[in-house]
Amino acid sequence: MKTTAVLVAASLASASAFVPAARAPQTTQLNESFFSKLSNMDLWAPVADSNDYGARGKKNLKTGTLTDRSYVPAGLTKAQYEKVRADENAKKAANYQRNVAKAGKFLDYTEFYTKRGSDEGGAWMKLPNLGHRMAKTKYDWSGEKEDKPGYTGVSAKKGLW
Repeated sequence: MKTTAVLVAASLASASAFVPAARAPQTTQLNESFFSKLSNMDLWAPVADSNDYGARGKKNLKTGTLTDRSYVPAGLTKAQYEKVRADENAKKAANYQRNVAKAGKFLDYTEFYTKRGSDEGGAWMKLPNLGHRMAKTKYDWSGEKEDKPGYTGVSAKKGLW
């Protein structure tokens, strides 16, 4: 009988070792509604101006540094390649700043409207371009002049042909 009692006690002890511990009951009640909690999540709050025009200057963007295991094009030393990369970065930054300086500048429609003469009768409708601003082209396509490039300033000398 003693052995039976010991076996029962041992089996109970080993079985209770694998039973999960009791937890305190968790509540599913929310302090605010699910929709308001979801709609109030602003993931951009810490970096609200990160996508504004010109914000690239505030970000820590840089070209990686060259190590001994980095790729260097054939025919260049590491120092020469670093200089090429630095020049490209400076050119890229200058171009970006040039574009940022143009931000918000646009052609005022009222000014365009009055220049074309739209506010005074309808004479602009008789113009060949109907009041549109035309793009410059490389050649004179009107047929009135010789069809040669006008942007070079070079003209053929008379009497050579």
